[in-house]
Amino acid sequence: MTMNVPTFTVRVPQYQVDTEPDHNAVGKVVDAELQKHFMGRTVVVRGVCSPSHPGKTVDDLVEIVKRHGVDRYDPHRKGHGYENIDGKHIDLFAFRRKVTPRMRLFKDLSWGFYHGAIASHRTPYRIDILLVYDAAQLKAVLHQYEGRTDKKRDGFVFRDPERKQKALLGIVTIS
Repeated sequence: MTMNVPTFTVRVPQYQVDTEPDHNAVGKVVDAELQKHFMGRTVVVRGVCSPSHPGKTVDDLVEIVKRHGVDRYDPHRKGHGYENIDGKHIDLFAFRRKVTPRMRLFKDLSWGFYHGAIASHRTPYRIDILLVYDAAQLKAVLHQYEGRTDKKRDGFVFRDPERKQKALLGIVTIS
C-alpha cells in the first residue's frame, strides 16, 4: 500500500559532484526547506542516492519509499556499512537533528556522501532524496564499525518494524 507522504522538491542547481560542491552553500538551501516543513521537530534524516540503487530512478525510489517506508526494498541486498563488529541489526543510517533556525544538517550529509563514496567507491555520490523520519519512531543503535575504536550512533531501528511508513514524515527530492 502506498502511503500519502508529503513530498517536497528543493532545487539546488549548484549541487553537482563532478567537482567538490560548496557544502555550506548547498546545505543552507536544503536546510531552509527542512526548516520550512519540520521546524521544532526532532527528526532522523537519511540521504539516498540513486546510483546506490541500480536500475531505479529517483521517481522509482520515491514510490518504493512511499510503499515500504524505507529505500531498503531488497532484504537480500547488503548495504555498505551495515556490518558492525557487534553484529547488531540496523535498519538505516541517518542523522538525528532538532530542526531549529540554527540547524546545520545537509552540509554534513553532502560532505559525507561526497568523501565517503570516494573512499569506498572511488567516485563521489550526490544525494538525490532525503527521507525525514520522526525521531520518536526510531531507536538509535550504539555500534562500532570494523577497524574503528569509536562507538557510533548513526544506525537506527524502527520501534514498530511492521509499520515503518508511520515513522516517515516526508520525502525531499533534490533537483
